[in-house]
Amino acid sequence: MRYFLQLQYNGANYAGWQIQNNAVAVQQKLQEALQVLLHQPTNLVGCGRTDTGVHALHFVAHFDTELILNAQSFLFSLNGLLPYDIVVYHLQQVADTAHARFDASSRTYTYYIATQKNAFINKSAWLFNAALDLNAMNAVVPLFLKYNDYSCFSKAHTQTKTNNCVIKYAHWQQQADIICFTITADRFLRGMVRAIVGTMIQVGLHKMDGNSFEQIIKQGKRSMAGKSVPAHGLYLVQVTYPYISFLKPPALSLPTLL
Repeated sequence: MRYFLQLQYNGANYAGWQIQNNAVAVQQKLQEALQVLLHQPTNLVGCGRTDTGVHALHFVAHFDTELILNAQSFLFSLNGLLPYDIVVYHLQQVADTAHARFDASSRTYTYYIATQKNAFINKSAWLFNAALDLNAMNAVVPLFLKYNDYSCFSKAHTQTKTNNCVIKYAHWQQQADIICFTITADRFLRGMVRAIVGTMIQVGLHKMDGNSFEQIIKQGKRSMAGKSVPAHGLYLVQVTYPYISFLKPPALSLPTLL
């Protein structure tokens, strides 16, 4: 039987989702806990990979087992074995052919910027208190619907077959002292969202105009784009599949997030 796990994690203490040779990853912690419960090694396949320090409000992974008798009891025991910063909040049996990574139709990320120093969110949002023109930043968003190759926003030397992505939505907004950038695409390249945010900030500071931003996309050179913003402001907030409706993940409310 195949199961989808829905989980959340604070990425501050982890080298991303994927198991690493020399650092602790979220996948490692989950697989260790599953092995204790199932008494055998269990391969967990994630919906993607998040970089070091990036958080997830909604992450999906699948694994196979015939040993789960009661889903709620299993979920309770699993959370008891996990560290405080990883929470599995739903377990759902799916078709044996369902795939957490390849079947995902879209992924949504939100980047949080704090415009004022705040003792409670210093590790949950990036502090950047220079004035940003959100109207100018939103004005370049239609360019994302015009292009598909985002090599300019990708880390170098990745193993992807293509740097093409279909961006479906992007928007900047501000609520009180928090600025949020939300973006949805069918897939994302390594470091892509953080590079996009860093480049769009140059637009918001009026150091770059829309024409220059478009030239960066067209020429496809990472060296032309802006610096990547820090990882701790980035959250994977939703993963969607064409054949399943998920339980709504527990909400994040900044600035109350610690």
